[in-house]
Amino acid sequence: MVDSTHTIHVDVVSAEESIFSGEARFVALPGETGELGIYPRHTPLITRIRPGSVRIEKADGTEEFVFVAGGILEVQPTSVTVLSDTAIRGKDLDEEKANSAKAAAEEALRNAKGELDIAKAQSELAVMAAQIAALRKYRQKR
Repeated sequence: MVDSTHTIHVDVVSAEESIFSGEARFVALPGETGELGIYPRHTPLITRIRPGSVRIEKADGTEEFVFVAGGILEVQPTSVTVLSDTAIRGKDLDEEKANSAKAAAEEALRNAKGELDIAKAQSELAVMAAQIAALRKYRQKR
């Protein structure tokens, strides 16, 4: 039996699948206005999150990293739910793919004609830059 006063249940879900589900001692992630740290029995909260790394300190003391391309965070005293269209386990991040997608976004930005094209390219570029930063952070921990 897991002692719920020392852990919090965490679910990280993408549009395609559940990426992580388990007990954690602590969760850190990129909130809309800055880095958020969530411990068990946290005050209820719903907020948007920016592209970046979700760091989960699991109940056994090991860490799990998940890259999210933004999304929604819901915190309850005994659970944390991260919903993101795109979520990728740290071990599944591919630097070569991320770098080519970043280059493609930079090219799209250079060739953008209208405000909508510019906004779309800037958004994609921000997501890819965050993914590359998350990958580097994940590799440093290994």
